[in-house]
Amino acid sequence: MRRLNIAVLDEELPFPLTSGKRIRTFNLLARLAPRHNVTVLCHRNPDRDEALAAEEAFRDAGIETVVVDRAVPSKSGPGFYARLAGNLLSPLPYSVSTHTSPALAEAARAFDAERDVDVWHCEWTPYAQVLRAALGPKLGAARWTVMAHNVESLIWRRYAETAENPMKRWYIRRQLRKFERFERWAYAAATTAVAVSREDAALMRAEFGGRRVRVVENGVDVAYFRPQRDVERTPAQMLFMGSLDWRPNQDAAAQLLTHILPAVRAEVPHATAVLVGRRPPEWLRALAADTPGAELHADVPDVRPFLARCEFLTVPLRIGGGSRLKILEALATGTPVVSTRVGAEGLELEPNRDLLVAETPEGMVNATLAAIRAGDQLQDTAESGRQRVLARYSWELLAERLDDVWTSAVRQPAYVGS
Repeated sequence: MRRLNIAVLDEELPFPLTSGKRIRTFNLLARLAPRHNVTVLCHRNPDRDEALAAEEAFRDAGIETVVVDRAVPSKSGPGFYARLAGNLLSPLPYSVSTHTSPALAEAARAFDAERDVDVWHCEWTPYAQVLRAALGPKLGAARWTVMAHNVESLIWRRYAETAENPMKRWYIRRQLRKFERFERWAYAAATTAVAVSREDAALMRAEFGGRRVRVVENGVDVAYFRPQRDVERTPAQMLFMGSLDWRPNQDAAAQLLTHILPAVRAEVPHATAVLVGRRPPEWLRALAADTPGAELHADVPDVRPFLARCEFLTVPLRIGGGSRLKILEALATGTPVVSTRVGAEGLELEPNRDLLVAETPEGMVNATLAAIRAGDQLQDTAESGRQRVLARYSWELLAERLDDVWTSAVRQPAYVGS
């Protein structure tokens, strides 16, 4: 297949690699840039130093960038709540309306006029709206793909199930209905919709009318994440990793600190929890500081030392979708994993062979105690999971799959719907 011109629409330049989404996006694009002309069009990174480092990393990877001088609005402060209230009047979900800027749509429109784009790639579902705003009636003749890191409606459905405040639950249900309408359009209208798991792909077909849905799973750099056999693990130390500015991770971290850790320490007093992640909110910092046996490390440059020292990774998620890169990274290093069923969703791993899985968040206490008491059997589980990860989840293999999605999209007929 000839070298394609690929235009990627995204929130910001995904670098440094401090979140699962950034890790996935950068690793796949960097591996495909030698084969195709890849250009990323996005908003600027809010942090200036981060923005400069990101631009350098993308230049080194051979990826062109078009960055508009607008940052996505913050999810905190009075302005955030004013925007949430204003979104009541919009037919679009909040995440879609705040990410669809006129500046980025205009940049995409200008790029389309100047370049012969073979495939537009929306690197998160809300950016399908940016493409719709940019191309207008021309969208039907374009070849474009949409990357669903999560089926967003599934996450909002789980928010609604766990929200305790009636007003918050009412607002969440409105967002859920908006996302259901939006995803029904995006997955059906795209030339190809890309899911990260077979479960998400089935949902996109059955509930959202996805006509052509392909799976490109999450992966791990197996050369970077390797076992450190010379480092001694800390008994009864559980590690939580994740972007702490993402609400499902915040909910999971709160569950760990307020319920799981205290219950475990009641039976194993020396048990500890280490939380590692970017951009933790102040309330989470305070909660970790006030919780006996807990410590929080924000915005660390390298998570591997934490993976090497802990006894196991804990994934107490009860809200979420897609699949968890943190589990793949842990297993690649030979670190055992204890997860809820939701946390392990979307990964082709077998419970009790490759990792320990609790059916409910409440069951995480018993699963955690079982892991602490498992001894060498726990490490045997991690080794089984590591072999599975090496065979299935390398970025090189997954880049081949995304390459096939793009090259196949070029050959597909245009969509005639609206």
